[in-house]
Amino acid sequence: MVDERKDGAYGTPQKYDPTFKGPIYNRGCTDVICCVFLLLAIVGYVAVGIIAWTHGDPRKVIYPTDSRGEFCGQKGTKNENKPFLFYFNIVNCASPLVLLEFQCPTPQICVEKCPDRYLTYLNAHRSQDFEYYKQFCVPGFQNNKGVAEVLRDGDCPAVLTPSKPLAQRCFPDIHSHKGVLMVGNETTYEDGHGFRKNITELVEGAKKANGVLEARQLAMRIFEDYTVSWYWIIIGLVIAMVLSLLFIVLLRFLAGIMVWVMIVMVILVLGYGIFHCYMEYARLRGEAGSDISLVDLGFQTDLRVYLHLRQTWMAFMIILSILEVIIILLLVFLRKRILIAIALIKEASRAVGYVMCSLLYPLVTFFLLCLCIAYWASTAIFLSTSNEAVYKIFNDTACSVAGKTCNPETFPSSNESRLCPGAHCQFAFYGGESTYHRALLGLQIFNAFMFFWLANFVLALGQVTLAGAFASYYWALNKPDDLPAFPLFSAFGRALRYHTGSLAFGSLILAIVQIIRVILEYLDQRLKAAENKFAKFLMTCLKCCFWCLEKFIRFLNRNAYIMIAIYGTNFCTSARNAFFLLMRNIIRVAVLDKVTDFLFLLGKLLIVGSVGILAFFFFTHRIRIVQDTAPPLNYYWVPILF
Repeated sequence: MVDERKDGAYGTPQKYDPTFKGPIYNRGCTDVICCVFLLLAIVGYVAVGIIAWTHGDPRKVIYPTDSRGEFCGQKGTKNENKPFLFYFNIVNCASPLVLLEFQCPTPQICVEKCPDRYLTYLNAHRSQDFEYYKQFCVPGFQNNKGVAEVLRDGDCPAVLTPSKPLAQRCFPDIHSHKGVLMVGNETTYEDGHGFRKNITELVEGAKKANGVLEARQLAMRIFEDYTVSWYWIIIGLVIAMVLSLLFIVLLRFLAGIMVWVMIVMVILVLGYGIFHCYMEYARLRGEAGSDISLVDLGFQTDLRVYLHLRQTWMAFMIILSILEVIIILLLVFLRKRILIAIALIKEASRAVGYVMCSLLYPLVTFFLLCLCIAYWASTAIFLSTSNEAVYKIFNDTACSVAGKTCNPETFPSSNESRLCPGAHCQFAFYGGESTYHRALLGLQIFNAFMFFWLANFVLALGQVTLAGAFASYYWALNKPDDLPAFPLFSAFGRALRYHTGSLAFGSLILAIVQIIRVILEYLDQRLKAAENKFAKFLMTCLKCCFWCLEKFIRFLNRNAYIMIAIYGTNFCTSARNAFFLLMRNIIRVAVLDKVTDFLFLLGKLLIVGSVGILAFFFFTHRIRIVQDTAPPLNYYWVPILF
């Protein structure tokens, strides 16, 4: 009775059919409406790309922009030889306006080089230093005004402080001497109006103006390491690929032995990692500064600093020890299931041996995904840079017209300049008031949605193709005689010819969930400053629910695509049949699937760990034969992670 109710609740199992010989060839098109929708969406996506490429200007991302919206250092412009952006009064960058307008409320100009000396306008305007000082005034400045008028109109900065370029912007050359902050040789500076101020005010302004500079420095160092080691990274990837192919070939003939050898090797590799961490931990005992805690040290852009701390190696040793214990316990309790999983792996390796083209098909998926990513990224950049320059009125003090849009050409003679004598009209951000500019956010969301849809479609196409090819092997009674001539190409053709609509349907559902998760993340970032605990709790619950929903849909889609490849049914029917089949065998599927995944994970850890250890010894110059071949790096872990 229990079995009958179970079969009734989750459908009736299909009876054995000795005449069934694999994927059905006489099939029809499925989910045609979704196929039409996908084609229309692709046409619209291409139109969005053309519009973005017509209006966009990626230079806005690459080059800094002065107060008039002109690029610094851009070839073919009047600022070609002026690559650095100079702030008249960087202290104003500590204003909340920076967070609201994404722009520092002080005049900014492009300069050939950053100031290297300390000068005030009061001291320089009647001295021989004025020619040097003049290059930091607005372009076309004529010395025909009084000192007060020049400073009021923002024609020249009130003070110059020694600065250094960073990310093409001039920032005060602030350094610490015996625990005291200094600029040049001074602990205070004159603001140009006769007052002395503390260096900490400059520090706050610099922090607001460039809050992500340390991250940029880290990114630049990582990029430098990548540029000098990219060919070694490719060599490492080739070695890993060859080891993976060799591993698959050996599995076909020695699956049982290979799996147990792999398990032992993983345990030994983790054991060596624990031993190495302990040796480094013991070596650092007694060294100066090695007992500082990670919390006290904080975030450092030079990550090599952490390797000189005993606590770092202790953390690595604990993590590896926990992994070692977990793997050993799993092996003890799942030893019988491992034997069944080994039989499945042996049969799967035979299937790969008969369908060798399946080893190369992931390259097709990778190429198509690269196209999707490249199109999405370029469209996003062009959309984000297709705004027009917007100028606003900035003033250091309260002003009724502050924050309003203005025209820099006519502002000096406008009513606004008379209402606020100390105000100035400068570039604020890129935006616009046209219909196109108001629709930019919607276009960006559409761009992200289409990326998810197309990327999921590419992955679905790969899953259906491989499922169809291996299904041909599974139902072939006399192998290889009953196999089609080109099982992979046949499955690929069937997927595109008959089931494009079904693949579009499944990937559309997943894309909708993913874009909702992106919107929730965006709203969560906007609500972080809010004090409403209920809103935060609700947002956390929604994010968790949609994360679980995405995982479930991804799992169900994968099994639905297998049913589509075999029986040629539409997406909904295939998803229902796949769900009922899984529920009728839920315990067997869960245990064997996870045990098999665990064994493959060990294989991945073995290959990745072996190549990683080899790369570690190579890039740290510990292999004497090739000691001089390894390139000098800022962080040796960059090529290892790649």
